[in-house]
Amino acid sequence: MTRIRSIEVVAVEAPVAVPYGSSRGLVPKRQAGIIRLRTEDGIEGIGEAWGPPAVTAAYLETVKARFLGAELSAHRGVAQQVLASHYHFGTANGLIALLGGIDIAAHDALGKRYGVSVAELIGGRLREQIPVYASGGYFTAEDDQDAALARQVERAAAQGHTAHKIKIGRNTRQDAARCALARRIIGPDALLTVDGNGNMTAEGALASMRAIADSDIHWYEEPVAPQDWAGYAQLRDRAPIPVAAGEAHYALFEHRRLIDGRLAAVLQPDLTLCGGFAVAQVIGALVNAEHLRLSPHCWGSGVGLAAALQLMAAQPAYPAGDHVPLPALLEYDQGDNALRDGVLAEPLRYAAGMLAVPRGPGLGITLDEAALRRFAPA
Repeated sequence: MTRIRSIEVVAVEAPVAVPYGSSRGLVPKRQAGIIRLRTEDGIEGIGEAWGPPAVTAAYLETVKARFLGAELSAHRGVAQQVLASHYHFGTANGLIALLGGIDIAAHDALGKRYGVSVAELIGGRLREQIPVYASGGYFTAEDDQDAALARQVERAAAQGHTAHKIKIGRNTRQDAARCALARRIIGPDALLTVDGNGNMTAEGALASMRAIADSDIHWYEEPVAPQDWAGYAQLRDRAPIPVAAGEAHYALFEHRRLIDGRLAAVLQPDLTLCGGFAVAQVIGALVNAEHLRLSPHCWGSGVGLAAALQLMAAQPAYPAGDHVPLPALLEYDQGDNALRDGVLAEPLRYAAGMLAVPRGPGLGITLDEAALRRFAPA
């Protein structure tokens, strides 16, 4: 048996040169909460929790006693006890993100204990490389938004990306212009997806979709707010572009509602926010059962990205057989984000639109201790 001895949250943050972001606003820095879990026999597991690290740490102090001394392989049961005991907290908050970070760290530790990757723990390594889309095309604090968008998309195309995402959602006319500009740069064959970050009503999203349809949009991410269930139902029946959603939906309950109602064609759980591998695996199974698509959201540090790679390596391509018409894509952040590669001793390997799945035990990554000190908040 291997019992949990300690859990801590290590806060990391990095300023950005020029603020950038979405239709909802811009960010001046990137931050993450790195989870470090240690067992009584000296194994360390690494995870990541979404959101302000101070909030994550506060939640940890509330529930840590339940995990300490627990058998490592029983961490999911402990997390369920936490949810049951603190039902009045709800299931869309930093507690869920913390539980996800602990789950990721526990899987990392279990993989190290048995000498296998997390993908092998959760279903087998079905693939060694994962196709990604370049997640960029941000709004910025610059005056010339067209030039800023063109610069970002051109850089991603030059790196060999053949699938892209850009931010839209400020207004319909601008949406059309941004999509047309991106399409001219990437050409007719590359995939182009868009992200409204839930900044519109359903009617506004429909108007936006009609305005950008000529740019051959692969999916429209978060067209309405995550709480607008009626809006998602309206779009399900009327949208001319496939809808993607899930990054701002916590726990299994909200994802099941998306899946059961077929409110999105593409589900985008974030392991650092939805509950970790334990929840993401079930989401993946339900996605397969409803013949939908899975494309995890990933917008944090290299730890969360490594976790998403392990999940995708083990996710079946059902219902596809030998030939997969639309391979599952993983989000690959192209923004000014020093935490994406900087917290890792060895950055994840990208080439020609693909990320290699780390081959070491657990997540297959090692933290750069000097970088953690460098990225510690002042």
